Amino acid sequence: MDLSNYLLMKPELSLIGVFLILICYDLFASDNAKKYYFPFACLLLLAHTVYCFFINKDTAESFGGMYLTGAAQLTMKSVLNIGVVLIVLQANEWLSKAESIIKRGEFFMLTILTLLGMYLMISSGNFLLFYIGLETASLPLAALVAFDKYKHDSAEAGAKYIFNAIFSSAVMIFGLSFLYGASGTLYFADIIQNIYSTPLIIMAMIFFLSGLFFKLSLVPFHLWAPDVYQGAPTNVTLYLSTISKGAAVFALMLIIYKVFPALEAIWHPLIWIVILITIVVGNLFALRQKNMKRFLAFSSISQAGYIMLGVFSGSTLGMAATIFYVFVYVFSNLAAFGVITSIENRTGKVNMNDYNGLYYTNPKLALVMMISMFSLGGIPPTAGFFSKLFVFMSAMESGNPWNTVLVFLALVNTVISLFYYLLVVKAMFIKKTNDPIATLQTDGYLKLSLVFSMIGIFFVGMISCFYEYINSVSFGF
Repeated sequence: MDLSNYLLMKPELSLIGVFLILICYDLFASDNAKKYYFPFACLLLLAHTVYCFFINKDTAESFGGMYLTGAAQLTMKSVLNIGVVLIVLQANEWLSKAESIIKRGEFFMLTILTLLGMYLMISSGNFLLFYIGLETASLPLAALVAFDKYKHDSAEAGAKYIFNAIFSSAVMIFGLSFLYGASGTLYFADIIQNIYSTPLIIMAMIFFLSGLFFKLSLVPFHLWAPDVYQGAPTNVTLYLSTISKGAAVFALMLIIYKVFPALEAIWHPLIWIVILITIVVGNLFALRQKNMKRFLAFSSISQAGYIMLGVFSGSTLGMAATIFYVFVYVFSNLAAFGVITSIENRTGKVNMNDYNGLYYTNPKLALVMMISMFSLGGIPPTAGFFSKLFVFMSAMESGNPWNTVLVFLALVNTVISLFYYLLVVKAMFIKKTNDPIATLQTDGYLKLSLVFSMIGIFFVGMISCFYEYINSVSFGF
């Protein structure tokens, strides 16, 4: 092992550099200098994001194959970087409040640590590194969920998240112990040569997938999500529903095809069933929600099922469609949560009925929310339409009749999802009330985030250049 092993970890080293600079700034800067902490942190994260776009995307490995890098990994990291920058922009007003400003540095530290853990998950070529990355991402997230510790809902959500994280991690590592006992190694490349369809290996795979399904909030491992999403600070809820989910989906795709291809006859029908019930249950429960954060929690559960359609295909097209879907989903959810954040910060209102007549007092916010709902529902010409189209195409690519059935059922559920997304639009544009939300002045950073989200929803959707790019690179399948 020499220095060259570390030099391949350019995104991780860059992120650690951002972490060290910000923690030193927070610890040693004067009170006057700390006024510029937030814009400085945003610029540093933006510089890191831009740098990651220019890193050499050639396939390589270090530490004997424990760490892998290439076009797929770097592209996914760039998608997560963009999402984090936009989420941080939305957090300014919340972090500027008297009860939060003293903890502003901790918010950035915890966010960067979770992102670092996700980097390691994405680039892992060994289950030990994958598990370290998973825990590095999960534990700081528990602190973020409970960030408003003096609010009952936030503290309760933090407790629920940490207990579920512990349980899912225990289930996962229990499966990994079986896998190590049967194969004698934790390296992906070595395990694939020693895997056979034995009861022990099958049990190991099921335990591992169950643990990861908890992280993705796939049905029936989803029950923690609505309560945690509702209780956590809105910006943390957004992080959980987009960035965390995107990293876990990508890691799942790599592992099932790099480690368990010999067991495809077993996990293929299992994932088929999980995708279907996730989409159906997410849609049906979203229909019943009045709290906007719980509404989007069940929406995100349903969206996870659609994302898994790309994972399900197991092709280069499927991986490209999955990354594209995550990219689009980040923009769509950012726009929706941006409006919720703006209204919640000033009025404390988070119920759907509170949005009645919003268009007449805050037309710009209502338009942004409407477009985000259209994108989440898959209405053209928004990017959400193209992202659903691509995952459906990838699932149909194999010609398997069961895949065709699944795509048809997913299309039926897309129509159902349009109904509840349009309930929000109806409240804002058609329903009237004698006590509408007053005209709001949106924070400048939040405005910038919403503008970029709208650009992403429209231009990424209509041009689909990003999808063409990621579909053209080699993903190693």
